[in-house]
Amino acid sequence: MKSALDYFKNLYTGDNSLKLLDQKYLPRGIVLLLDVFLCFISLVLVYFILIDTPLKFPLIISLPLQALVILGTTIFYFLIFKPFSGIIRHSTFADILKLTISIFSASATIILFNYLLHFWLEKKVFLTTAIVLYMLLSFTSLLLFRIIVKESYQLLKNSASNAIAKKVVIIGVDDQSISLGKALTTESNLPFRLVGFVDKNLNPKKTHKILGKPIISVKKSFSETLSKLDIDGVLLITESFSGKVKNQIVEDCLSNNLEVYNVPLLETWNKKEDIKNKIKPIEIEDLLDREPIIIDKELLESDLRGKTILVTGGAGSIGSEIVKQVSEFDPMLLVILDQAESGLHELEMFLTLNFPKLNFIIELANISKMRRMSILFSKYKFDIIYHAAAYKHVPLMERNPHEAIYVNVLGTVNLSILAVSYFVDKFVLISTDKAVNPTNVMGASKRTAEMYVQSLQKEKGVNTSFITTRFGNVLGSSGSVIPHFRKQILQGGPVTVTHKNIIRYFMMIPEACQLVLQAGTMGKGGEIFVFDMGEPVKIIDLAKKMIRLSGYEPYEDIDIKITGLRPGEKLYEELLNDSSISQQTHHPKIMISKVPVGNFENIKIKVKEIIESAHQGEDEVIVRLLKELVPEYKSENSHFVHLDSPKKENKGLALKKETSKI
Repeated sequence: MKSALDYFKNLYTGDNSLKLLDQKYLPRGIVLLLDVFLCFISLVLVYFILIDTPLKFPLIISLPLQALVILGTTIFYFLIFKPFSGIIRHSTFADILKLTISIFSASATIILFNYLLHFWLEKKVFLTTAIVLYMLLSFTSLLLFRIIVKESYQLLKNSASNAIAKKVVIIGVDDQSISLGKALTTESNLPFRLVGFVDKNLNPKKTHKILGKPIISVKKSFSETLSKLDIDGVLLITESFSGKVKNQIVEDCLSNNLEVYNVPLLETWNKKEDIKNKIKPIEIEDLLDREPIIIDKELLESDLRGKTILVTGGAGSIGSEIVKQVSEFDPMLLVILDQAESGLHELEMFLTLNFPKLNFIIELANISKMRRMSILFSKYKFDIIYHAAAYKHVPLMERNPHEAIYVNVLGTVNLSILAVSYFVDKFVLISTDKAVNPTNVMGASKRTAEMYVQSLQKEKGVNTSFITTRFGNVLGSSGSVIPHFRKQILQGGPVTVTHKNIIRYFMMIPEACQLVLQAGTMGKGGEIFVFDMGEPVKIIDLAKKMIRLSGYEPYEDIDIKITGLRPGEKLYEELLNDSSISQQTHHPKIMISKVPVGNFENIKIKVKEIIESAHQGEDEVIVRLLKELVPEYKSENSHFVHLDSPKKENKGLALKKETSKI
């Protein structure tokens, strides 16, 4: 048999623990009883306060009966105004107002009744001083009760959360940092406990505090200051710092094994509950030193508003972002074309939710099918085309040159011919830096597309403005290196890098698309616009930093393996802003590449041969013809390298002639 003590102990252990913080709220009836009890205690206190004073209680009715009348009146008004209906630990000003009105109304009613009775019978039932004192004491006790419950709950909750919360400091003491600190100190459900602020601009000999938290001055170095603190990580509003400073702070944090959390500017937070979702571990994209892009929105609006616009490759990384940005400028009709049904479906759901007034149509089609394209052009009468549809994966296209030709060349030929035939105003071709001195089939096919539309522009009767935009790798696009590294890190490694010295230029998808739209407004026809991609990034350094940002140590926790350059892959991408081959425009991030324009008839004949070879599946012939059309195309790390050897090429041609004679 269990004793009473055993049952009592079980209330606090195991599955039977009280779990005070897990209780939703006290029932309203219990709160009402507690309020009435406190009012009763207030009456008792009034009696003991006044009993030894010259003031005498009227005894028309007994004191216990007076107490019952006062309590009954108070309960009556409690039931009317319901100050007990709210959750005590979350009491607000409205709850306190209900409490005030209830107590005041009860006291005022009793005093009014008392004076009316005195006016009629010249007698008082209650002592007025006692009623006023009761009003003050009861209100004070009820208010204190709510404050004590609320603060006790917060204290218990903070204690529980602090036990598992990460100790952090905020870098900087500007308005944004202080607002962030205020959010951390007032929200108990956040997984962070603010230790203080770190700033290098304060006098280290003086003590400063904000929100009751110390401001820690950087004395010698930021890294040394952090090493002396008992913290788990830092919070960084990255937009408040330059790229160089931001990267140095992150390096110092990582060298001290501290976690780094990125916080966006507070004005971008929509709701209170955003706080927890907005503070996230810093990612490599946050550390790339990219200056904000400034675009001429008025010019874009005048160019796009009320127009019928086609975006090919609309389900892809670049195409979908162009769609989203064009949607901001209220086109008359936006036609989104792709052959990826899943991507189109997701984009359709996004646009329906986020742009409910947008007039758009999804078209599932293949741009290499001329008949299908003709139907679309006849149906919609496009004003502007953004041609983003392309095969872009270098090794895959190196193994399937005919497929690269179908989409990157034939698709562009089809669209450009129809654009001229249907008097489209502008045709914007999205190209790549891999078209500069190409070393692979993908780059050569994109250069061919560039040459075709550029030379077509010079033909008589062509009123369409053909504009080419060319840029490098974009962060976050499908198949790009950063998502690939992230997956490898999540799987525990190894992270694979093709070469220890390989470098690449990077740009964010939104800024690349902003520049595409801006270049589209600037072009008169025939230009190749190239974008300032900033400083190149060494891929192996990128891998190391991503591993460290994930809380691991390169080569110890997660290995990095060098796998060798892939077929057609370059070690160094060409500089797009070489002053010898480009000229500035009025936009600091956009330049015009000065590339000689070929004869359209000659290019058309060569392109036709390449397309016919693709239909025959003659991959080696395709590559040879591409090299003839694009002389700077030299294969690297590819099984097509032998086509660059003059001796072997001549032997191959001689053999072909001998065969034809037979």
